[in-house]
Amino acid sequence: MDFNDSPDEAAYRAQVKAWLEANAPKARAGDDDPEGGGSMAASKAWQAKKAAAGYAQITWPKEWGGQGGTPIQQVIFNQEEAHFPVPGNPFQIGLGMCVPTVMTFADDATKTRFVGPALRGEEIWCQLFSEPSGGSDVAAARTKAVRAPDGSGDWLISGQKVWTTGAQFSDFGIVVCRTNPDAPKHKGLTMFWVDMHDAGIEVKPIHQMSGGSGFNEVFFTDVRVKDSQRLGAVDEGWKVSLVTLMNERLAVGGPSGAGWAQFLEAARSIPGLDGAPVLRDQAIREKLADWYVATEGLKHTRNRTMTALSRGQTPGPESSIGKVVSALQMQDLGNTAIEMLDQYGILNDPELAPMQAAFHWSLMFAPGLRIAGGTDEILKNIIAERVLGLPGDIRVDKDVAFKDMPTGR
Repeated sequence: MDFNDSPDEAAYRAQVKAWLEANAPKARAGDDDPEGGGSMAASKAWQAKKAAAGYAQITWPKEWGGQGGTPIQQVIFNQEEAHFPVPGNPFQIGLGMCVPTVMTFADDATKTRFVGPALRGEEIWCQLFSEPSGGSDVAAARTKAVRAPDGSGDWLISGQKVWTTGAQFSDFGIVVCRTNPDAPKHKGLTMFWVDMHDAGIEVKPIHQMSGGSGFNEVFFTDVRVKDSQRLGAVDEGWKVSLVTLMNERLAVGGPSGAGWAQFLEAARSIPGLDGAPVLRDQAIREKLADWYVATEGLKHTRNRTMTALSRGQTPGPESSIGKVVSALQMQDLGNTAIEMLDQYGILNDPELAPMQAAFHWSLMFAPGLRIAGGTDEILKNIIAERVLGLPGDIRVDKDVAFKDMPTGR
């Protein structure tokens, strides 16, 4: 593992720093709402500025608005951008998952139509995979797509998706549908892109316990799509979904809530039962030590990934470790902090609560993070099978026609 930039990387980092110093905002523009809201205009303006300079998607080919750069260059830009109070990023799902899928499977006319506007922040995309009856099992999708009876070759989509991030402000989305119920669940799916403004699509935001409404229910009622909106072959949607899901593992980042350093700061000033600072409590000190060690372990795991990127290698499934550990730690740290705050733990108003209610946000958001981008159980299976080489889970439904599977209802 090499902790230092190579000469080329150091030169690129200097170039990025200089551009950010000249162009990045020095203060937040209004209310930085990650779900859009008051900062959407600022987010779009910053995205457009990055796109004009080639920094919106550094690894994309130059003909599609990127730099044709390396993954480590994208990592360097992300690191340096994090030092500035840039607005929220509602484009992450589209540029990290949806549009790369379109670029891989769509025809040239479709790519020409969508890639540029998405890169410049003019249009936002969402990913419509999860369903009420399937949870994190994407292949269990029941939303169906059938050929229109008029012989036009169009498709009619009906069903429900859930936990769709950003659907309420998205312009387009990719949706995986059941097109062949006679085939096993992984072999009867087809993916399409859809216009989220279609009259047959209804979006209902879900009020989360964290106070936000970033997740949504999405209902499809005979939504007509052209066959040209199909991504990949008919009934081969699982293969297309795997491309999206691999990108999702990289696009879903670690938690941004309060960490061990913020907890340490609070513990120094909050009195315990004996009147002394909570930090003197041995159990609290053990917790802090555990969080610190885990955080350092994750940092060096990311450094290994960066080293692989720097060498032109593709990181392996070890990246699944990061979200499993960090999401659990985020929840544990938030819960411990709320208990430590005693009666102040019930206050989640950023103007009144200690640390601007960062601990409250961490506690309430962590359960969602443990689902997004693959549940803990799915990621642990990936680690077990692909990192440790353990035998795979027994899958009794592997060769069963989807229509013959029990519904659980």
